[in-house]
Amino acid sequence: MTTRIDLPNGVMLNAYPDSIGEKLSDIVDMLKRPEFDGVFSLFYILPTIFHSDLDRGFSVIDYGLNEELVSANDLAGLDELGIGLKFDLVLNHLSVGSPQFQDMLANGDASPFKDFFIDWNDFWAGRGTMGADGHIVPNGEDLEKLFMRKPGLPILDVRFPDGSERPYWNTFYQEVGYPEFEAADFSSFLGAGEGEGLAAAVNSAIAAGVPIGEADFGVFGAHRDEIVDIVESRRRYLGQMDLNAGSQKVWDFYDETLERVAGYGARMVRLDAFAYLHKEPGQRNFFNKPGTWDYLARLKDLAEKHGLVLLPEIHARYGEGLHEEVAAEGFPVYDFFFPGLVIDALDRCTGAHLLDWVGEIEEKGIRTVNMLGCHDGIPVLDLGGRNGEGRELLGEDDIEAVVERIMARGGRVKNLFGPDGRKIAYYQVNATFFSALGEDERKLRLARAIQLFMPGIPQVWYLDLFAGKNDYAAADRGGTGGHKEINRTTLTTADIEAGLATDVVRDQLALMRLRNSAPAFAGSLVEAEAPEGRLRLRWRHGRHFAELHADLCNHHFAVTTGIEDGDIETVAYN
Repeated sequence: MTTRIDLPNGVMLNAYPDSIGEKLSDIVDMLKRPEFDGVFSLFYILPTIFHSDLDRGFSVIDYGLNEELVSANDLAGLDELGIGLKFDLVLNHLSVGSPQFQDMLANGDASPFKDFFIDWNDFWAGRGTMGADGHIVPNGEDLEKLFMRKPGLPILDVRFPDGSERPYWNTFYQEVGYPEFEAADFSSFLGAGEGEGLAAAVNSAIAAGVPIGEADFGVFGAHRDEIVDIVESRRRYLGQMDLNAGSQKVWDFYDETLERVAGYGARMVRLDAFAYLHKEPGQRNFFNKPGTWDYLARLKDLAEKHGLVLLPEIHARYGEGLHEEVAAEGFPVYDFFFPGLVIDALDRCTGAHLLDWVGEIEEKGIRTVNMLGCHDGIPVLDLGGRNGEGRELLGEDDIEAVVERIMARGGRVKNLFGPDGRKIAYYQVNATFFSALGEDERKLRLARAIQLFMPGIPQVWYLDLFAGKNDYAAADRGGTGGHKEINRTTLTTADIEAGLATDVVRDQLALMRLRNSAPAFAGSLVEAEAPEGRLRLRWRHGRHFAELHADLCNHHFAVTTGIEDGDIETVAYN
């Protein structure tokens, strides 16, 4: 028997602390405006609220408040507005800048955090062959099972104080760099004025990407070991290191972190990258079973101790059924199927597939948090069957058509890779939701109305609210990983003023205020139908009701609220 945790209710804003203005206080000021009265009751603040150094906050150094963007007064202001908070706990990894990793760099085998992270060779001992680079390559069957987020083995070589190199598990980002060297850096074995040529040779090799142990030092070659030791001792890291959930210290860290964020005003915690946490030789190492369930149960116990609801975050194809399994264990889940289904419904003038999903949510009692856009991409791939076969919400041809339409409207893609580095599939399409809809205000308005009538907690990306368009310049500036920046434009106070003067923003605010205040939404969705080209959703609580009638072809709709056999009000959006 699983425990059902009561969810907070109402409409949830989603933004970085500096998505509007320059820091969180600017968002708090916006929410105090009369236009936002009664609109939001929850706020998912993305993890740049904490100390971090990479991946727009998802490489956490520690869970202290980022003083450059956030103050305790900001959190108190949100509490005064009656807005509960949702934060991230990045389960799988911590930044190389974390105190734990830095302690390991400084103290090596003597560090109490040596086992806080995962030594790759220790993990795979006896399950592979040692390569020339000092990395164990898992046996063929084990390697083939591994779920990869990037080409090549997920390893970062870490230099210990004794000069040894240890490969540590690194599923996500990594970067290794060096400072610019000067002659004085080599004064321990070179006389005054002799080191300038060596410093130039070292800096040239680093700039060219030549491993320092293979560089040509010319007349200084006799000092190769000393040169390599000095250069490597000043190696710099940037990246996200996988945590060893077999260590009690890691679980103590989770407990302390949950207690800390509860103190900030959190009511809900999103478990980022949780499916990578449980690792075992010979497994896929993505949602291993039953190990992942054991970890989630353990985390739930910790969260309940601190009065928190956990929201495990997972991307997987509908046909895998993982969303259903997580929900059956008593957790709410992200409705990653909804965005693609809405785009398909509004582009193809049919609500049949969306209605199928609504029926399943209701029939199986799946509790969801849904969204249109978010800080990440639009997860269209999730709609398909397992390996392209079996149960699906959209057929593969229809999924590909959705991707092609979004791409034609300026979207970009992110891919997944196999163990051999070959691309195996696109992962997400990156675009603002408004641009994904062809920048049609009627479609955006209707998409929001449908979202607010869906079962679950509606989460609203700040840029969608203000009909944000694809930011190609930001995506280009971001380089290889810049695809996400297309949907992360920072809005100024002037942008907010201009947006609040437009119908598309005012209409969304009115709909969200209705969702937060209409008594019917304290009840349940009692009717859902999709006759040809149309969609009807009806909520009821006692005698109170709220009903959406939508034309999916011309994108007109009407919302009717009131009391059965009593006062009724209809608002039409044309």
